[in-house]
Amino acid sequence: MRILGIDPGLQCTGFGVIDTDGANLHYVASGTIQTSPKDGALLPARLKVLFDGISEVVARYQPEVSACEIVFVNVNPQATLLLGQARGACLTALVANHLPVAEYTALQLKKAVVGYGKAAKPQVQEMVKRLLKLPGLPGKDAADALGLAITHAQVSRTMLAINKVSPLQARTHAAYRDGRSY
Repeated sequence: MRILGIDPGLQCTGFGVIDTDGANLHYVASGTIQTSPKDGALLPARLKVLFDGISEVVARYQPEVSACEIVFVNVNPQATLLLGQARGACLTALVANHLPVAEYTALQLKKAVVGYGKAAKPQVQEMVKRLLKLPGLPGKDAADALGLAITHAQVSRTMLAINKVSPLQARTHAAYRDGRSY
């Protein structure tokens, strides 16, 4: 199965693509989609860059499923709203390209990849490097995106095993501690 992970952000959205073969994980690609208000781009134009960038990644790598980070509410409401709009553009691009979308929190990602929900970014980068046998550390946003893909690979494998024993409803089968799958 080929999985696309997306770490949404208005200035920098990370993407990571992995292949899974049972429990084996194989790196395919990763990178970032950059937007900047310094270029004179207004918010709608920046959201279009995100939409088009994700659509291009989907067209190039042909993933079967996607995983996206669930936005958390932070201290600055304006930043949270902007991040939510960037995330919406990312989700819209995934759905417009007919990909199923699973959603996980940063806590779930860190627990699945590092084993500790409050792990620092460098710890996530190092574990992604080790799990995918990369020659060097991926960038922070790309590492988070690859981590989301790894998280989905682990969760989906477990949920498939559970589903063989007891079939569950589609909306609840990936409810991995408040994660969502549609």
